Amino acid sequence: MTNAYPPPRPPKTLGPVSGWIHSVETGGTVDGPGIRYVLFMSGCPLRCLYCHNPDTQHMHDGTRTTSTEVLEDIALYAEFLKRAHGGLTLSGGEPLVQPEFTSAILRGAKSMGLHTALDTSGFLGNHADDHLLEDVDLVLLDIKAYTEKTYRHLTGVPLRPTLEFAERLAGLNKRIWLRYVLVPGLTDDAAEIDGLAEFVAGLGVVDRVDVLPFHKMGEHKWKALGRRYMLSATEPPSRDLVERVRAQFQAQGLRAD
Repeated sequence: MTNAYPPPRPPKTLGPVSGWIHSVETGGTVDGPGIRYVLFMSGCPLRCLYCHNPDTQHMHDGTRTTSTEVLEDIALYAEFLKRAHGGLTLSGGEPLVQPEFTSAILRGAKSMGLHTALDTSGFLGNHADDHLLEDVDLVLLDIKAYTEKTYRHLTGVPLRPTLEFAERLAGLNKRIWLRYVLVPGLTDDAAEIDGLAEFVAGLGVVDRVDVLPFHKMGEHKWKALGRRYMLSATEPPSRDLVERVRAQFQAQGLRAD
């Protein structure tokens, strides 16, 4: 199958690009190496049952700004971030909902000498042209399930675009940290996890797997939005279950935390 990725844009200095952001974290420690400036962008096509930021799903519910304004703020922290072996992480929401905005910010961050990370579900991977990906050092890739049935139930969208994006990243030798949210009764099927672990190991570019125990810290946001939270009765996974899933990834030679 030939994927219709956008044709590469000619290299250029990007001017100000308008976009929508949700919030900023200036001392992030879990969204890539070191201490990071984490920009949470607005807009996401997925409707994950466990979403802990449902207030980022609609782009225009965020704050309108420009890439210039964002980069001016990042510049205030750039030297500290470099000394802290950190950098910039674009998260969300889904950054690839706004590819031109994302690309402009990444280009500006690289011009400051910052390490860059893209936190994405991969579903909109065909929005990322080669010039955008050239400015990405690390992809934090959320593969939320490994069968079409489970993935659609969980997210409302098909799985295949995410797997194709992972394969494309491997072809470009882009480093990946896999993120896998472990939800009892939903994403804990041993056979599915074995399949995912085998696929991920075969990519050859995955440096670590973060097994993230399900939590309900975002439930109050659903209630504030007047929306029903479907996983109210679901409890976090036990320590034994988390260790079992980590061991499944480790059995494929992967580092799993």
